[in-house]
Amino acid sequence: MKKKETKRLFKIILILASIGSLFFVPWILVWAWILPLPNSVQDQANEALDHGFEGIIVYVDEAGKAPAFYAAGWHDREKKIPAYPQALFKLASINKLYTAVSVTKLTADGRLSLDKTLADYLPELNGRIENADAITLRMMVQHRSGIPNYTDTPDYWAAPKESNKENLDLVLDKPANFKPDTDYEYSNTNYLLLTEIMDKVLGYPHFQFIQEEILNRLQLKNTFASINDVNIENVMSGYHVGHPYDLKTDNQGMLASAEDVGIFIRALNDGSLFDEGEQEIYSSIYEYEHKGWVPGYQSIAKYNKDIDTVIIQFTNTTDPKLYNWNLADIIYNRIVKIVKRGTNQ
Repeated sequence: MKKKETKRLFKIILILASIGSLFFVPWILVWAWILPLPNSVQDQANEALDHGFEGIIVYVDEAGKAPAFYAAGWHDREKKIPAYPQALFKLASINKLYTAVSVTKLTADGRLSLDKTLADYLPELNGRIENADAITLRMMVQHRSGIPNYTDTPDYWAAPKESNKENLDLVLDKPANFKPDTDYEYSNTNYLLLTEIMDKVLGYPHFQFIQEEILNRLQLKNTFASINDVNIENVMSGYHVGHPYDLKTDNQGMLASAEDVGIFIRALNDGSLFDEGEQEIYSSIYEYEHKGWVPGYQSIAKYNKDIDTVIIQFTNTTDPKLYNWNLADIIYNRIVKIVKRGTNQ
């Protein structure tokens, strides 16, 4: 390590030591943050393994350049299959972007109304979900409904449910967390209900609409509704610290390759995904980037406007204390810096 870098690290450590008198900062996060920045994205991906990740995939789409692909660690630890960039990965909450786009398109052509209520579309839930007659679709998209989050129920992730009905049953007849549109609280239940509403209005599974209006439009061939639609060997293994088994076969919704997600994120942000009037609707209801987490899988999908670059990051190791959630953020931000610095090879 160069003398200048050593001095910089020492100075940062002293600052952090002072901050540490106010609150505890796990050393693993501090170390990941203060390490000298590698010269390349591949070097950073390799470094991620030293922080406890079993595997990592990174996709970088810089404007004016061919997309670049990186991987390190294991695709399947037990079978000793190295990680590779084309693997399928569980998207978790990144799928909310696809749902929000679908709601936008259905609103634009008049099949949905953002101002109609949950009770208007699913009257059987009136009285089973508090304020169903006052909660609009707009509020659900924006997480301003007050409907409890089913994944927050005690010990949910010890035995996660796989059907919408089972998940919804966990919050039926529960009191609202707040009155509609008076606060914000992230709730997976909102998006479960939005997909149920879309299924009812369309008369067929909403993923068919995603396929026809989003995936086909962008010529995406490696995005799927669930593990039931894929060769399971193509799915990157997922690991949770303290859990002995590979979580690959747990059915937790959509999967895609990093490239497919990257193409989608680029089209979402540059507007090419939308028809006339749709982007205005979308911009009024939801965001243009997302993260995802289910046991064994965490992901970041983001367009970095200042460098006109889409970067997708998949890491296949989670932990009970969520250190890996924060570590993934640190690694992602370092990759952005490497790309911005222009030293990547």
